[in-house]
Amino acid sequence: MNYRHAYHAGNFADVLKHATLVGLLEALTVKQTPLCYFDTHAGAGSYDLTGPQARSTSEAANGIRPLLEAQQLPSSLHVYLNLVRSFNSAPNTGGVLNVYPGSPLLAASLLRESDRLVLCELQSDEATSLRDLFATDRRVGVHKRDGYEMLPALVPPAERRGLVLMDPPFESQGEEFDTILHSLQKAYARWPTGVYALWYPIKLRETVTRFHRKIESAGIPKVLVAELCLHADDTALRLNGCGMLLINPPYRFERTLESIVKSLAHHLKQGRYGRTTISWISGEQTGRPGARPKRPGAKVRRG
Repeated sequence: MNYRHAYHAGNFADVLKHATLVGLLEALTVKQTPLCYFDTHAGAGSYDLTGPQARSTSEAANGIRPLLEAQQLPSSLHVYLNLVRSFNSAPNTGGVLNVYPGSPLLAASLLRESDRLVLCELQSDEATSLRDLFATDRRVGVHKRDGYEMLPALVPPAERRGLVLMDPPFESQGEEFDTILHSLQKAYARWPTGVYALWYPIKLRETVTRFHRKIESAGIPKVLVAELCLHADDTALRLNGCGMLLINPPYRFERTLESIVKSLAHHLKQGRYGRTTISWISGEQTGRPGARPKRPGAKVRRG
């Protein structure tokens, strides 16, 4: 595996993924009972935006940075942005950032002393960075192993409540989706009450559509999807958009997710082909009293 997230830290895909993560953890920590957070592809945990890798792509310039001066953002985006600012030596509302926190740091900031984090990273140097980053945090366990194999082996957690974040490298589109599905099915069979959040890239629409159909056929009752596309999804040569697939999302979380993607579409717009989609692949949970049941895959909002 050759993927290095430092080249992409703080891009629009990170913003959607991490704002969703923040929203999920805020919803889950309303209850006082402890929970366990699993990160199957945790990365290094923190990224230097002034380093040669991030500077060579400058992807944060079209992701996190335009949001720092944005107004009238939904709550989850405000919390996410304030967390990002807190990891910089001179927090500000301008577009200058030196450090971008990965999902492990964001999660650790929102979780409580009674909660636990299980971080998995296969790459040796990034696993070492993770261990150094959380060396003094007793809540955190770092595992240098394949996250796809780790997840079914370690669930259900002793806490019985929790969240799984899957953020794979997607070095091969079709094969990676199949690997994800297999891992999710095994984990869900052992822990059907867990909350699962998968980030995925959107390049060619037919690849994503095939994956959604397989998820729908897997028999998992509650699956919600949100997508943010900045470009038309008809070329495999670039990242046109990305999505978040949620299993067992918190009650009415589609409203939070809808506010996030619509705000990001507005502030990060790059052309006339951008769009957002919120849909239930399976199950029906509109969160609106008296609403008619939706068929699997029916759209909740599209913009």
